[in-house]
Amino acid sequence: MPTTPEPTPAPASPPAARPFQVDLRGIVDLLSRSIYSGPQVYLRELLQNGVDAITARQSLPGAPPGVIRITPAAAPGGELVFTDNGIGLTAAEVGELLATVGRSSKRDVLDLPRTDRLGQFGIGLLSCFMVSDDIRVLSRSAGGEPPVEWVGSADGTFTVREITEAEIMDVVGPGGLATGTQVRLRPRSAGTGEGALTSAAGVLDLASRYGAYLPVPVRVDLPGGGEQTVSGEPLFAQPFLLPSPGLMALGRELVGADPLDAIPLHVPATGTRGTAFVLPFAPSPGARQATRVYLRGMLLSERVDDLLPEWAFFARCVVDTTGLRPTASRESLIQDDALEETRAELGAALRRWVATMANRDPVRLSTFLGVHHLALRALVLHDDELAGFIVPWLPIETSNGQTTYRELLRRGDPLRFAETVDEFRQIAAIARPDAPVINGGYVYDSDILRRLPDLIPGTVVETVTITDELASLDVPPLAERPAAQRLQARAEAALKDLDCTVLVRSFAPDTLPALHIADAGVLRRLQRQRAKEAGSGMWASILQRIDDAQDAHNASEGEAETVGAAGQLCLNWRNRLVRALAESEDELLLARTVRVVHVQALLAAHRPLRAVERASLTDALTDIVHLSAGLGADLGDMPDAPGEN
Repeated sequence: MPTTPEPTPAPASPPAARPFQVDLRGIVDLLSRSIYSGPQVYLRELLQNGVDAITARQSLPGAPPGVIRITPAAAPGGELVFTDNGIGLTAAEVGELLATVGRSSKRDVLDLPRTDRLGQFGIGLLSCFMVSDDIRVLSRSAGGEPPVEWVGSADGTFTVREITEAEIMDVVGPGGLATGTQVRLRPRSAGTGEGALTSAAGVLDLASRYGAYLPVPVRVDLPGGGEQTVSGEPLFAQPFLLPSPGLMALGRELVGADPLDAIPLHVPATGTRGTAFVLPFAPSPGARQATRVYLRGMLLSERVDDLLPEWAFFARCVVDTTGLRPTASRESLIQDDALEETRAELGAALRRWVATMANRDPVRLSTFLGVHHLALRALVLHDDELAGFIVPWLPIETSNGQTTYRELLRRGDPLRFAETVDEFRQIAAIARPDAPVINGGYVYDSDILRRLPDLIPGTVVETVTITDELASLDVPPLAERPAAQRLQARAEAALKDLDCTVLVRSFAPDTLPALHIADAGVLRRLQRQRAKEAGSGMWASILQRIDDAQDAHNASEGEAETVGAAGQLCLNWRNRLVRALAESEDELLLARTVRVVHVQALLAAHRPLRAVERASLTDALTDIVHLSAGLGADLGDMPDAPGEN
């Protein structure tokens, strides 16, 4: 019997759409805690709304010049009144204020002037809830529609209505309301932070800070009568041939001292123009850049730290831009292609300034380099074109003292350099004046020296080590060699407990009795020994295991240690003291004097003394005093001299 097919169930109807419920208090809390840096931005947002409205009205025929007026709140219970003569709002537009908050606007890649003015107006209006629980907006549209009133409360409610002229007169006063918009705020309390931000002093400070360079006049009513216009021309964004006194005064305000120079900046692709002020002092290591950025005349931030290249920490900039995109808080810049291009162009402007000084004003360049040579060394590593101008003028330390690459290159000799500061100090003591050695141990110096043959064709660069220099030192004459070898053995015995070997060579200057020689391995061991002396028992045990493991490795590899664990003392056979020691038969006096010479060599090499070396110096000097005074042999606890009972 055929079966009857089951009926197909009817498709379920989709659930009814439900609107989002927006908690206005939550939105205000989000704005104040997570987006904006603080409630002070309320005035910046009102200024931006006013400028946008005035800009929109300027496109209409017969529009009057734009102006913004702010009347601070008079305590107690007074209202702050913000008025602009912009395009105004219709009843329909006012009703959509909160509905359009957050709506996306279509902008091109460079964030050209805003098209969604109403949505931006709503965002700006919400920021006012950070200082007031109630906001009243009165507006008369330039299109001739009736004036409207919008009243919003921080509890999430608002009303919209058309308002009569008589009602406007009651609120605004006899003058009524011309075309434009008026925002009225009643601060929460005159004694709170919000009250201070809406007071005369607070409003004047904020208006001067945010609106100093807006393209429309911003006027603040003063408590005693009269007004103060806080906006003006941005001198820093004007083309100039020579810095003006006003521009340099701005530089003093920005850097805290008279700048070395002012550099004009212009990036047409992103509508960025401004001035870079060269610091008259070297910034502290790790100091962040502090570029002041304005967006179409409105202050974005006083401390943008990513607008300049990292190497340009010798400059502080102030710029105005129309093409860079701000973040949601409008307090920093979005990292995009426009910002990357602007950063590259600003860096190119700084490089051109340095190159121009190198060609036209070497005296000023020397002053600049004396302050910012570290920044320029970093710059040279990234820019071959600039390096050709800068490198010859960079200061450099040599065994003959301070000089420049230019002076060394004039000699035509190979440039010899030591990789580390420690090795340079050892080599510098014995380097010949006609063959100076460069200190390559400071930041960037070794990297620059290695690049010199590519940067300046024909330059020859050589790396030297203390081992190379020791090998080039003269040995004592053949006839005197037995005496030198005997001195070497006696001195080494005197330093046996200090784990320091001895070598006798002849070198200049004759006044230098000895050198202390230590390679990288020895220096690391000495650092571990000092750490063991200062550290806890567990840490000292760990470091001792490292030393033991290294000794075991050397023994397994059959490495003969020509340099002791604490380094090597190289005695100068030309020195009078050393020759006198070689001729002395007083083993006790020789042992104590060698220990003093050893400590002297350590100090000359900038080596910190270990506890055992400090004790050695004290005991040796005490024994020498006893010997010279004929006080007998009641001497210290140092090991006996060779042959001493």
